[in-house]
Formats: sequence, structure tokens, C-alpha cells
Amino acid sequence: MKFDIHVHTTLSPCSQLELADILARAQVQGLDGVCITDHDTMAVRHQLNEGIQANGLCVIFGMEYATAEGDFLLFGPYEGLRPGLPARLVLRHVADTGGVAVAAHPFRARRPTSEHLIHHRWCRIVEGVNGRNSVTENQAVIRWEQRYGVSLVGGSDAHALAELGRVPTELLTPVTTRSEFIQALRRGTYRQVRPRELSCRAA
Repeated sequence: MKFDIHVHTTLSPCSQLELADILARAQVQGLDGVCITDHDTMAVRHQLNEGIQANGLCVIFGMEYATAEGDFLLFGPYEGLRPGLPARLVLRHVADTGGVAVAAHPFRARRPTSEHLIHHRWCRIVEGVNGRNSVTENQAVIRWEQRYGVSLVGGSDAHALAELGRVPTELLTPVTTRSEFIQALRRGTYRQVRPRELSCRAA
């Protein structure tokens, strides 16, 4: 299953991507599923039922959580997680609650992921390719793959319809629920997919 695991709706102030457009166009973009990862909120749950939609698209709810030591895509029971917590506290909470965290755009100039979090294994999955990064920012992740053995996923970081699905991650087992998605990431049953032509914009 091809998933775009990093997608923002208009619930994120920086995004112009309407939820209705995601639902209508994701499959046209070659996707079987999308993860809605708005900034510091899972409020999308008030607009849509999670899981398989009427058209067969699988929609999983997560969030992009901002910390002073980097941004993390969080998947788990985090609807009530308050913003502004330190990275270590958030990552420990994710581990304790059986969720999963992905370091988002770890080498972006604005709020990059602190390397010590990777070195000490607080986060073991990172975005190897982010659709809004520069080529240099994406290529820098190779060093962490070689040094720390992190696992790599891809995400479009879509803020507009044209960006949706540009950097998919392929799940190697069927996924219909959030718990199945989390298990796929925790077990490593996924791989990056060669991205379509990328924009080098960052936001």
C-alpha cells in the first residue's frame, strides 16, 4: 500500500489543502492511504471517521508535534497531548504508550532534529526524503542512516494539492486502522518509494 504519511489540511495555519480535496484526489495521485498530520492537533477527528473511506482510501490520524529539538510525526493515542512539551518527554511518552514517532525533515534549517536524540535512540525512524526539503537537506539524512542505522520513510509534507503523494512510503502489509499502521512502522514492514519530481520549497 502506498501511503503519504505527512499531509497537512487547513487545520494547519500554513496549509491550503482542503480535506475534501485529499479524499477526492489521493487515489488519482497513486495513493492507497494518507496520514493527516496537522501541526500540534488531531482535530481532523471531528471532521472525518478514521480508517477506510467509502472510496477505499485509508485515512490515518496523527500529528506533527513541534519541539525545540525538532518536529516529530506522532501516531498513537495522542488526541489530548498538549503542545510545548520537551522532545525527550514526548518521545518517552510515545514509547510508553506503544505509539511511533518519526523525525520530520530532520536537517531543515529551521528547527532541525537534535542529533543526540538519534544517537541515544530516542527516535529510530526519520524522514529520508521530505517533499518540501531542498536536495541538500534530504541528502544529509544519509549520514544518520550510515552512522546510526535509522530507518527511513518518505513524506510529501503536502500543504497544497499538487504536493500530495509526491513522496510516498510503501507499506508491505495491509493497513486499515491506526493500530495496524503503527505496527507496520514498529516492525519495519515499509520502504521508501522513489519520489516524483520535488519542489524545494520549505514551510
